[in-house]
Amino acid sequence: MTIKLLLVDDDDLVRTGLKMIIESDPEFDVLGEAANGAQAVALADRLKPDVILMDIQMPEMDGIEATRILTEKSPDPDEGPRVLVLTTFEQDEYVFQALRAGASGFLLKRTPADELIAGIKVIAEGESLLSPSITRKLINEFAQTTPSSMDRESATKLDSLTEREMEVLQLVSHGNSNQEIADALIVSEGTVKTHVKRVLSKLDVRDRTQAVIFAYNSGIILPDSNN
Repeated sequence: MTIKLLLVDDDDLVRTGLKMIIESDPEFDVLGEAANGAQAVALADRLKPDVILMDIQMPEMDGIEATRILTEKSPDPDEGPRVLVLTTFEQDEYVFQALRAGASGFLLKRTPADELIAGIKVIAEGESLLSPSITRKLINEFAQTTPSSMDRESATKLDSLTEREMEVLQLVSHGNSNQEIADALIVSEGTVKTHVKRVLSKLDVRDRTQAVIFAYNSGIILPDSNN
């Protein structure tokens, strides 16, 4: 199955380099390129890519705002593109804002080509590209900016989870991949995928990243917690 991509960066040389790397893999098809967020939104509507590689700082409309608009247009990730943010910036604030806007993952532009290709495939398969360190930073950022609280709606959603689904949510929230969760729970990866899909549906969240945010806001996980 071919993975259709849209490249978004205001630097022509960066887009050219990305295209060369990506098109070296026969599973990828670059449908188009955009130099800013506004162009990205327009092209995404027309070309219907599976994955968008999104820069953050761009003229006219930045990547964070573009990601937010794309997420609002397609709240169901199965019906819209997934956004993988590529940036030269390592500051937590950029990671935080991009993930909150609906991005499914985050990579630095200096990421080796093989890791970039693998990351795109992870995103295309419906998973989030979040390392444990990035997950920890995300949680800590929430601790500094957003008070943890449990409203009635969140409590109802959590009550709908089975004990196993709650275990899966906690493991997802600590940045574990499906295979790592399968190893921890001694089940198949396919079983984990089924549990994750049910968790996302019951919590009414777009993807694993948003599940992490929900888990923190609900008090399930705490900054620097291993529980």
